Amino acid sequence: MVKVAINGYGTIGKRVADAVKAQDDMEVVGVAKTRPNFEAKLAIERGYDLYTIPEKCDDFERAGINIAGTIHDMLGEADIVVDCTPEGIGAKNKPMYEEAGVKAIFEGGEKHEVAGFSFNAACNYDKALGRDFTRVVSCNTTGLCRVIHLLDKAFGVKKVRALLIRRAADPGDIKKGPINAIIPDPVKLPSHHGPDVQTILPHINITTLAIKIPTTLMHLHVLNFVFDKTPEVDDVKAVLEKAPRIRFVSAADGITSTASIIEFARDFGRPRYDMWENCIWGESVSIDEGELYFFQAIHQESIVIPENIDAIRAMTELEENGQKSIAKTNKAMGIA
Repeated sequence: MVKVAINGYGTIGKRVADAVKAQDDMEVVGVAKTRPNFEAKLAIERGYDLYTIPEKCDDFERAGINIAGTIHDMLGEADIVVDCTPEGIGAKNKPMYEEAGVKAIFEGGEKHEVAGFSFNAACNYDKALGRDFTRVVSCNTTGLCRVIHLLDKAFGVKKVRALLIRRAADPGDIKKGPINAIIPDPVKLPSHHGPDVQTILPHINITTLAIKIPTTLMHLHVLNFVFDKTPEVDDVKAVLEKAPRIRFVSAADGITSTASIIEFARDFGRPRYDMWENCIWGESVSIDEGELYFFQAIHQESIVIPENIDAIRAMTELEENGQKSIAKTNKAMGIA
């Protein structure tokens, strides 16, 4: 049983904790927070031991929240830590993990260089086996890698162009939005997402553009592929439909927007209305003048969660076969 610590219990951290708890080959030894807020109280209610940094212990005591110790105590109990702290903090935490002698997973807000290796379960699971440090790429990069890898294996990708229509902020975030604008993100093209894909799929020729709009629910990708040999639409759908973390949705069923997908997830009984899969509109998959086009929606709060679980399993060598790990993770989390 691998002992997992989670540093940061916010949007990603609380989801990683619950996903680890659902597995039968790993356990949560603790979660760490720096603020004594409702999430800290809920962590304790969910049965997690709560830790904080030494200088924040008094804040938790004044708030009446019992902590199990400092983050250093937590790391002493762990085999591996998943760093879910805000962007840029993970890199600063790395020396602490090295000193504690624990393996560490960083999230996509950190640069590739923090670990020297970026991870996507379907693409490079075998290369993560036994590693001390790994970076699970961002939500958008995860969604792109899943489909690009599949289609490249099946048909040979010559060129990918992707327009990312990005949510302004997570639903609970009041510091970044909502915004009353459409923002080129960034103004200077192309965006960073293409090079990030290449940290996992270095041979892929990809150009990405991004804009930010006043929504908080999901990202939307407009994808265009050029292949070595143009496939038929049905062949493309057959490849994608067989993938374990791809879900086709249909406008004919009334799923005509990201809001519809979230409502479906709610009705489907998903925790926190999480959608761990890429959601592809089947009607959008089309070939025009030899090029493939389709829309996919990406739930930024949850899509990377199963990838974190597979990264834990690879780095600690609980399972050497990536497809078996993906299947095990999916079954435990309820990903059909």
